[in-house]
Amino acid sequence: MENSINGIHHITAIAGNAKRNFDFYTKTLGLHIVKKTVNFDDPETYHFYYGDKVGTPGTILTFFPWENIQIGRRGARQVTEIGYSVPESSFDFWLKRFEERNVIYNKVAEKFGEPYLTFLDPDGLKFELIASKTPDLRLPWETDEVKAENATKGFHSITITTNKMQATADILTGVFGYKLLEQHVNRFRFVTDAVDNAAIVDLVEVAGEVAGHVAGGSVHHVAFRVKNEEVLMQYREKLVALGMNITEKIDRNYFYSLYFREPGGVLFEIATDNPGFAVDESVEELGLNLKLPAQYEQHRNALVKVLPKLD
Repeated sequence: MENSINGIHHITAIAGNAKRNFDFYTKTLGLHIVKKTVNFDDPETYHFYYGDKVGTPGTILTFFPWENIQIGRRGARQVTEIGYSVPESSFDFWLKRFEERNVIYNKVAEKFGEPYLTFLDPDGLKFELIASKTPDLRLPWETDEVKAENATKGFHSITITTNKMQATADILTGVFGYKLLEQHVNRFRFVTDAVDNAAIVDLVEVAGEVAGHVAGGSVHHVAFRVKNEEVLMQYREKLVALGMNITEKIDRNYFYSLYFREPGGVLFEIATDNPGFAVDESVEELGLNLKLPAQYEQHRNALVKVLPKLD
């Protein structure tokens, strides 16, 4: 775990209406709003971080909510499904909750011996609630309506749809240290043994699938986890040696990042555990206040007037 890729760090997606997104994830799904900040490149847009109590890597789902953005299209060269780990006993709770709240969902199915429940968020982003075969001892965030016995514990997996899987598989196995665990038809399950949870990447190979369009209801990128900046830069060296076009180290306030587009077309990030989300507010205050990158603090009053209201 010291010098390895330790599963998924976070997943970033694109939404439309900010209040609708905020209400769905904090109320319907019962996630914790870990951080309310703004897009580094577009400060008149929020950047929401949802996760557990402290924003533990492997639980962090983030959104750029752009008002009136067109809806994207799922397809090849995309992360097409996000899997959350839940207790199997929670499915009846979620089915009832989705029915009551008019959430689009499918009946419970099974793959690789694990039952799962598919649903869509208000922008059409596709999720699966999965009862993992691997014990998940992570402590979930709970609310008055979504108690711990039903709550999501963090990520289980992601699914990437691709026309040709081999080049992506080579990055996962040859660079990130994943191994092919099992295959069912055209779905290939890769897993890392560096961590117990948030450890799975499924590749679904569909030769004729049209490339998706990343917009509202789409995953923008997926970030993989490393311990610190030293390990981060070791991975940069490995990827540069393979001829990959990768960014320099970027300070994202709560972690340090590198970005590159893997050969199958999906934007990958590698992100550090440090310094974490309590670097600019206490754990007890996480998500309560609007936190701005230093370069935008002088514009706080103007930004507060422009950013959509959440209450």
